[in-house]
Amino acid sequence: MFNVRLTRMARVIETLILIAAIPIVAGHFGYRRRDQYVWQRNFKLCGGKLQSPVSISSSTSKSIPVPLPALETIGYHDFLPTPLYLRNGGHSVLINIHDHPRRRLPCIFGGSLDPNHEYEMDHLHFHWGAKNDRGSEHVLNGVRYPMEMHIVHRNKVYSNFSSALDHKNGLAVLGIFFQLQEEDNELLNPVVKALKDVQLLNEQVKLNAPLALASLLPNGLDVFYTYKGSLTTPPCSEAVTWIIFPSPTPISFSQKTAKSRTQESVCTKTEFIFVCRIQRNDR
Repeated sequence: MFNVRLTRMARVIETLILIAAIPIVAGHFGYRRRDQYVWQRNFKLCGGKLQSPVSISSSTSKSIPVPLPALETIGYHDFLPTPLYLRNGGHSVLINIHDHPRRRLPCIFGGSLDPNHEYEMDHLHFHWGAKNDRGSEHVLNGVRYPMEMHIVHRNKVYSNFSSALDHKNGLAVLGIFFQLQEEDNELLNPVVKALKDVQLLNEQVKLNAPLALASLLPNGLDVFYTYKGSLTTPPCSEAVTWIIFPSPTPISFSQKTAKSRTQESVCTKTEFIFVCRIQRNDR
């Protein structure tokens, strides 16, 4: 287990990643370099001292080995409550989890999280890029992986997501890197096959196959990097305990390409540029 040096990542946007280049209008924001420069004017917390993502180094001179309890998961091997929908939220493709009257939602505890606190899953979303060496938000030992998934959890002490954003221990996010391989990762197919149906803002599609969170995780959850940080998008709330696994989950070139196809744009240009399809979403 390691704590990470809080090194701010360089704002290298150039040809990176995918999500909506929507201007900051009515709560929307862009990811282009000039957009990120004005985040602080509209969202003050984006200029805070605990901003994410960070660049992670396994060097013992930059990371501190710390003995921590095991990170425990509950319900990660169970199928998520149905129906499940994949949705284009304008800044990411995500899967929201809704309360179920007879099912406990997946949760985590232990590790670097507050003792005796459970964190319940709220949603998961993806970040990926137009190039195979650009996509993940966090950088590990100088490497940016082609894709990164965030499984977002809310501290059950707080009644809702908005309330959790106001507290330093409000959220816990698992960060999972994806590494390219030749063969398809069959466990990812329920998500990959649905991507073609969520090209446009607010489109959603029902997943036709059951999904368990454990199928999306890498092998070996006993080693991770952890630090106190923030949401990587506005409002940039510094309410997140990040848990980043160095072992990646495999994804094939063809599956990655299925995600990259959402970069095409068929939008109307007025005095603002409204990008309807996901284009870039890194920070």
